[in-house]
Amino acid sequence: MFKYIKTALPFIAGAILMSAATSCSDSFFDLQPDDEVTGDKVYKTENDFELAVNACYSKLQTQMDFYIEMCEYRSDNLSLNAPTAGTQDRYDIDTFKETSANSIIDKLWENFYNGIYRCNKILDKIDGAEFDNVKKMQFKGEAMFVRALTFFNMYRAWGTVPVPRRVLTVAESLKLGRASTDEMYAYLAGDLEQIINENMLPDSYSGKDVGRATSGAAKALLAKVYLTFRQPQKAADLLRGMIGTYELLDNIADVFDVDNKMNCEVIFAVRYNKTVPGEGHGAWYSITNATDDNNRTETLKHLYDNTSDARAGLLEYVKVPGVNVHLMRKFYDTRDASTMQYGPDNILIRYADILLMYAEALNEVAFVNDRNSEALKALNSVHTRAGLPVIDIADIPSQDEFRKAVMLERQKEFPYEGHRWFDSVRLGGAKDAAAAEGKHIQDYQMLYPIPSSEIERINDQSLLWQNPGY
Repeated sequence: MFKYIKTALPFIAGAILMSAATSCSDSFFDLQPDDEVTGDKVYKTENDFELAVNACYSKLQTQMDFYIEMCEYRSDNLSLNAPTAGTQDRYDIDTFKETSANSIIDKLWENFYNGIYRCNKILDKIDGAEFDNVKKMQFKGEAMFVRALTFFNMYRAWGTVPVPRRVLTVAESLKLGRASTDEMYAYLAGDLEQIINENMLPDSYSGKDVGRATSGAAKALLAKVYLTFRQPQKAADLLRGMIGTYELLDNIADVFDVDNKMNCEVIFAVRYNKTVPGEGHGAWYSITNATDDNNRTETLKHLYDNTSDARAGLLEYVKVPGVNVHLMRKFYDTRDASTMQYGPDNILIRYADILLMYAEALNEVAFVNDRNSEALKALNSVHTRAGLPVIDIADIPSQDEFRKAVMLERQKEFPYEGHRWFDSVRLGGAKDAAAAEGKHIQDYQMLYPIPSSEIERINDQSLLWQNPGY
């Protein structure tokens, strides 16, 4: 799909510089693979910047390991009984034994900063370009959104990190230290608030542009930033305005149907197209035989016991015709005969998330012991969509019990979608969840170690230091 030009640079300046371009028909907005952004000379026209923005999205396509390894295997959803050839780093993450030399962590750190480099390149140059101001504002907002999403994932994984706000020289990158917590919040919230307040992104797109970041995506990401930084009132105020703007589909299976992509429940997804070489992906969470170990924890195996929860069926494995692969219904697709790829999108934000964040935010502001409360209505909207009876306030009669109900509902709603680990950290249930699986973790393990390669490269503990405990 995208054509890459690789140049070795330090981690902030763009560990692996990939100036990219191009296309597909279903994802990345119907471009043709006939051009590439190669450097400063072409950052001038609207088409140049469109290709450059698409390259920012393309980097998101390469980050599925973050959601699988650092989110799902870190959580109480998935686990390895023992390492096998090629899975030692995953096993270490799963068992909270990872070190700063873990290759999964190292590669994702590098990947994230390369994505940030791509966004910064656009933001550095776009104000000096001459083309339609509305389109220029949109491209700028898209680059800011992708950058904020990337920095937010880094913050959740490592805590504070260096935050380059422009393209840096090699010398500059070696002198940029970790931001403070207040600075991280100001950068993340500030960019997303600017996108929203200045109406940089449209509410929706049509045709080939469907899938680009919208104002709703920026609001949803900002709300999660607010919750993560303990600003529940701001989150509640923002999310209240989103209630009713999107819809819960009656049948949750329809949300993930590959023939129903970007439906009215999906707010932001990383797009894929299996029919275009390089724009599809492998078989996520696949097994060869129906009897193979699928690495589910005892918690996940019994998550839907004794209920008629419609979400349970999404985790059933189905044989893919013509290949020795079984896929979950949630990510089911047939393999393209030409490209040998699969094409489900990686849905990062959907309306169920908005409703459950709203319930969480309201409860964190103040618990309301009322069956007609906004928080309980939001929680029940997701719960009853799964075919379950309403939750009565008498069953969750305190703020802590309500919080636990939200955390459980999120686990049932989003398995394999990369939410569980950070949900349990944010809502305070990570230690209990790990203990239920026989794993005992300490506070410092809510964060990952900074890659040793980066600490050695900077070689200045006052700028880039290791997270305590590692």
